[in-house]
Amino acid sequence: MLGKPNPSYTSLSLVNMFFANAHDAFPIDPSRVLDTLMTNLDGMAYRCRMDVEWTMLFVSRGCFDLTGYLPAALIDNQQLSWEEITLAEDRPRVRSEILLAVGLNRRFAVEYRILTASGEEKWVLERGIAVLDERNERVLEGFVEDISERRNSLIAVAQAELRYRHIFEHASEGIFQTTPDGHYLAANTALARLYGYDSPDELMADLADIDRRLYVDPGQREKFRRLMANYGEVANFESEVYRRDGSKIWISENAHMVRGLQGELICYEGTVQDITERRNYQAQLEHQANFDQLTGLPNRNLLNDRLDQAIFQAQRHSYYLALVFIDLDNFKFINDSLGHVAGDALLVEVAQRLRRCLRTADTVARHGGDEFVLVLNDHYQIASIISLLERVLQEVSQPVQLMGRDWQVGASMGIALYPSDGEDKQTLLKHADVAMYAAKAQGRNNFQFFTQEMNRISDERLQLEAAMRQAIEREEFSVAFQPKVDQQRRIVGAEALARWHTKDFGTVAPDRFIPIAEETGLIVPLTDIILRKAFLAASRWPQIAGHALSVAVNLSPRLFNDEKIVAHMDELIKEAGFPPELVDLEITESIFLGDSGHALALLQGLKGLGVSLVMDDFGTGYSSLSYIRQFPLDIIKIDRSLVTGIEHENDGAMIASAIISMCHSLRKKVVAEGVENQAQFDFLRGQACDEFQGYLLAKPLSETAFLELLVTGGGQL
Repeated sequence: MLGKPNPSYTSLSLVNMFFANAHDAFPIDPSRVLDTLMTNLDGMAYRCRMDVEWTMLFVSRGCFDLTGYLPAALIDNQQLSWEEITLAEDRPRVRSEILLAVGLNRRFAVEYRILTASGEEKWVLERGIAVLDERNERVLEGFVEDISERRNSLIAVAQAELRYRHIFEHASEGIFQTTPDGHYLAANTALARLYGYDSPDELMADLADIDRRLYVDPGQREKFRRLMANYGEVANFESEVYRRDGSKIWISENAHMVRGLQGELICYEGTVQDITERRNYQAQLEHQANFDQLTGLPNRNLLNDRLDQAIFQAQRHSYYLALVFIDLDNFKFINDSLGHVAGDALLVEVAQRLRRCLRTADTVARHGGDEFVLVLNDHYQIASIISLLERVLQEVSQPVQLMGRDWQVGASMGIALYPSDGEDKQTLLKHADVAMYAAKAQGRNNFQFFTQEMNRISDERLQLEAAMRQAIEREEFSVAFQPKVDQQRRIVGAEALARWHTKDFGTVAPDRFIPIAEETGLIVPLTDIILRKAFLAASRWPQIAGHALSVAVNLSPRLFNDEKIVAHMDELIKEAGFPPELVDLEITESIFLGDSGHALALLQGLKGLGVSLVMDDFGTGYSSLSYIRQFPLDIIKIDRSLVTGIEHENDGAMIASAIISMCHSLRKKVVAEGVENQAQFDFLRGQACDEFQGYLLAKPLSETAFLELLVTGGGQL
């Protein structure tokens, strides 16, 4: 990004910082590492001026393999320029695409042709970005790689597809005439080939008994004859047949009777089409409609069908039907930390373990995400259900190896029994889900049977959701402010926190209503209310020591599903008349777990408003290091879990110190939250942490109390 440090220098700084914090445990030379990387890259890294010649200021050693020219030949155009190497027909397009990306302050990627020193024409892919160099001059930095082989492969594939399409479009149907007793009278070349013969003569000589030699189902020919006798024709008569080599295909026949002048039956004649592909596709669609593509387990559609069958059988035989709702414990942590590939591998492994625990008559289905459902049939005693579920818990909790190390997950399971807990599948699923949440509340990795008390708690949650909807419509949520201080404990800003007091439920804690808001989508209008009230309140705050105070607001990942978030945020800030440079928007790394390119575009849009972007809860995810380097973040907020215990835990202290040092090397401000005692504050201040937030300094205050603190207390804590 323009105005940011040269990425190569940033990388070196990161490497140096890392090895410095390693206390010489790994005797590695960072410069050598970077030099080795540059030497062995399959392509050419470069820095060049944005002039008419694309004058190269630096090229890596990969230049020779790519172009046939030594690096010295290109640097400062000593022998020739990159513009000359670029094929003349491609030069205007290349320049236009690069300058357009530079003008939009974006990275570029452009494919074009070059001429090597030997006169060979190569296709290359150039990726890069405009940056400011050490002299504050704008240059391009990027990487060029040879994609000729890939381009040629794409062309070959396109030509092959064209040939296949031509053959397919001009293929003829198989045509036949047969006697009623199953002998061929005539066949064309297309039919012969369809059945695996070189010629029609070979087909008719070898396939003399259609009844026994052609159809996989022996009764299919008789069915064909009955249709002919009743209707005089068959239409779309589908059958599985043998080819000459014993393989099977599906065909569709359209045929009719041929009668003589006296009305006597002479033969059958018709056409044959190979519909194997369509049949396989139908089978695939049916499988996709009924089975989970990742685990191969039945999905919700097939689960509903299996439940209907299970309820019917339980009614007839008067046994227990147990419906078990399973949610994996710790799955989100593993999925967020190791990535979706590892998360998917974990789901596949758990699915296999669940299969091994059940009998053939039972069903295990994937309900979605990390949720599974078991349908347990033929149980006449509760004890046998308990025994089976204990085996499931034991099997699921066994270590799973992911990314080279062992991980453990548990299973929180809720059980609903037919008919005592529900007489239809919707009620059983609902009650099993309620029982599953009760299992989580009991400490996870256990199972709970549904009770009416659980149902009461579930109903209360639904009532709370309904009350939230009314409260949002009436804007009954208030805002509390928790101060942030600098190293001198002077207030520099505050985090805005949602609060809710109701007539029916009293004061509802955020850890109760925020998850409901997230699950139901109410977090979007709720955030809107908090933003408006926070900006309005902050606009009335006095300056402290000559400095205006910032206000921080948390943004839910759900908000980033709306492309209009940037425009809406701009509207709210302007509506409040609040300076955007005093707005801190706090996000979590979960917004990057999907389409990171989409997230980057939205963050850049928010950044363009003049606000500061804050990564909240830093240190709770695996990918945070890459995120703070790749995305336009201004402030890193160390999670309270990394602050707790740093005053007496050496490992925690070293981690916190390394995070602060790394963030400062990347020119990021660091805020520590959850500071609860003086020892923690003194340690973090000694590590040059910029700002602090926690109960040691102040609890969240009402708008009035916070304003009074600023006015009467002088902003000092």
